[in-house]
Amino acid sequence: MTRRLLLGHACAAAALASAATPAVSAGATDPPPPAVSAITVPPGQIDAAVGRLDTIATQMLAQTGVPGMAIAVVHDDQVVYAKGFGVRDVRTGKAVDANTVFELASLSKPVGATVVARSVSRHAVAWDEPVSRLLPQFRLKRASTTSGVTIADLYSHRSGLPDHAGDLLEDLGYDQAQVLHRLRYEPLTPIRSHYAYTNFGLTAAAEAVARAEHTSWAKLSQANLYGPLGMTSTSSRYADYAHAPNRAALHVDVDGKWEAKYVRNADAQSPAGGVSSSVNDMAKWMRLQLGDGRFAGRRLISRTALDQMRTPFMLSNPPATPTSRSGFYGLGLNIGNDSAGRVRWSHSGAFGLGAGTTFTMLPSEHLGIVVLTNGQPFGMPEAIAATFMDLAELGRVERDWLPAYRAVFAPLLESDSVLAGRTRPAHPKRARAAAAYTGTYPNRYYGAARVTARGQRLTLVLGPKGKRFPLTHWNGDRFSYVPTGENAEGPSEVRFSLGRDGRARSLRVENLDESGLGTFTR
Repeated sequence: MTRRLLLGHACAAAALASAATPAVSAGATDPPPPAVSAITVPPGQIDAAVGRLDTIATQMLAQTGVPGMAIAVVHDDQVVYAKGFGVRDVRTGKAVDANTVFELASLSKPVGATVVARSVSRHAVAWDEPVSRLLPQFRLKRASTTSGVTIADLYSHRSGLPDHAGDLLEDLGYDQAQVLHRLRYEPLTPIRSHYAYTNFGLTAAAEAVARAEHTSWAKLSQANLYGPLGMTSTSSRYADYAHAPNRAALHVDVDGKWEAKYVRNADAQSPAGGVSSSVNDMAKWMRLQLGDGRFAGRRLISRTALDQMRTPFMLSNPPATPTSRSGFYGLGLNIGNDSAGRVRWSHSGAFGLGAGTTFTMLPSEHLGIVVLTNGQPFGMPEAIAATFMDLAELGRVERDWLPAYRAVFAPLLESDSVLAGRTRPAHPKRARAAAAYTGTYPNRYYGAARVTARGQRLTLVLGPKGKRFPLTHWNGDRFSYVPTGENAEGPSEVRFSLGRDGRARSLRVENLDESGLGTFTR
């Protein structure tokens, strides 16, 4: 904000005049100019949109083949729609209903931010409190960042950590404490200089709040939010989801057939991705948010604490063209203006292993929709929410949202490996004898990699539990392996660099090298 104001007093004044909300005199009934949309929502239009949801949902399921989903809509503090479609698990064929429990993935972030907001409301913590003051073991690579980074910085993804820092450690089997410890080896950009989405940065902030409250994150979530709202199907522990009798399994599309192939235990990043819930429960959370902290006639969270959460803290989506709208990130949720000029709050969740979720709220109309699915993410929940909001706000559907969102999600499901889409050379250079590659290769961030051999067959061993990955020869000193976990996107390259003695001195694991940390050297 300071740098923008330095651009010139005239520009700053103009910007402030357009953004500020002038005081309304006593007795005035008209909203101030920034709160006015040029497109009105006539009476009955939202009800009509709700009436079309059954058709929208069934058509989307038929079009995509996703096994199951559930939808809830809140309007004027009432749950006006809550229904399940399809099946929880293709293996059992049991139906989804409004109480079916889904893994929320990153929809956990705005839910968790609401947990923090209640602690802020009670003055147990402050959004601008340095995390290291509450969590003394928390350290980043730069001392000034460690001492300065706040709960709000980490909840708005502006800490300086790289995008998705720590996620690959979780894939290798490191627990939460180990991942948070290793964040200190991640490269940093200047704090608050740019937006980079970090599950474990946000997790560190949430754990700091739990520490300040002398409890665990799961217990704090129950005490601050799930219990008071009566969210009886909601938990921040994977074990509770796994033991829920009415739960939706994860599904992925395997050659055109949906399979319940994977499990995803997100306890390590629970505040960022480990919540499970039903649409009936999520409707209660939306009522609390749209009620500015009041629920069933009782104030649970101060409006001030929630307003801070729902204030843009970081530019997350710069306009691609002069006619594009910008997107912003608050504290655990997206904030933007829609085509009618109204403010929207939203967030999506995605597990590549088989879940896609989203919510959108239109606070000016006291309206919200949540869509939970048990299929890998490709934009269907977002398409349903966008279609519904078009009907509710505009009275018509502006475009076919499913292909639009498919195009957005497609790159997330594609491999960027140098081996992607390529076949092994027909006449590759021969590999050296296995003994040239075997041994232990330390790495401060990922821990040591070991290469073992049985005859000429090599195996790469990674992570705290010694995950074993067979290596397939590609060409010369280059091999391929198939990673596992949430971030796995098919085969990746393992390249050995040899010394003068003909033995490998280091190896670079391609998919682990996103921040330049994927070289293991002995």
